[in-house]
Amino acid sequence: MAKAEKYLMAAVLGWPVMHSRSPLLHNYWMEKYGLTGIYVPIAVKPEGIGPALKALHPLGFSGCNLTIPHKQNALPFLDEIDPVAKKIGAVSCVAVREDGSLLGINNDWYGFIENIVEAFPDWRADAGPIAVLGAGGGARAVVHGLAERGAKEIRLVNRSFERAQTIADEFGGPITPVRWEERANALAGCAMAVNATSQGMQGMDALDIDLGELPIEALAADIIYIPKETPFLAAARQRGNRTVNGLGMLLHQGRPAWKVWFGVDVEVTKELREKIEATL
Repeated sequence: MAKAEKYLMAAVLGWPVMHSRSPLLHNYWMEKYGLTGIYVPIAVKPEGIGPALKALHPLGFSGCNLTIPHKQNALPFLDEIDPVAKKIGAVSCVAVREDGSLLGINNDWYGFIENIVEAFPDWRADAGPIAVLGAGGGARAVVHGLAERGAKEIRLVNRSFERAQTIADEFGGPITPVRWEERANALAGCAMAVNATSQGMQGMDALDIDLGELPIEALAADIIYIPKETPFLAAARQRGNRTVNGLGMLLHQGRPAWKVWFGVDVEVTKELREKIEATL
């Protein structure tokens, strides 16, 4: 348990960052668990991530979350990278040790899986093929999580076929890279489709995909939570698919972060979800 005499601090580093609901999430837990501290958003340009990370220890931070565009470009500035994060090739959480060294962790895959299971307890990753759109840090975490849960076929679709191929080569297992022009056909026979791109995020163009080949019984998931329903999810819902947005992924990835930062086990409650949903 964290010491009461220490003012606890953590942050989210991103560019942009002010849209993030992470401060609302973590400051809710600060109050709920009776800790004295704060969680703040810090806007860090891509070229500034190294100095920003090195400043965490002198400033007294216990750690931070990383969001776009830092999940991959932070890797060279960390002293140690957790084996799972190393495999994924992206870091979503940094823990500051007492000696000032920095440990990189990836909690996104955990948050993604917990979000799906919370929404649909009977969900199984091995129920059929899964199409994942995107090949960035978020997509890498999603693919890892699905593989860990026993997915037998993951169709990885990306605008850059080479990036999708790289993930398939690095991860091994049931990953088949698919060219962007074949994205609509890649949905045929799928039990699940995941938007792991930034397309559909507030201020961004919608994901350009025809859902005609996606079976009605398939689950459509998005890692985006602003807006609460992306055009991709709206289109899926309107045709009869079950859907789940990325809010639960945000909520659940925070749990292991608190354990490593402050030694505290936290819960995702209905009250917490409603509190954050009200701001979306």
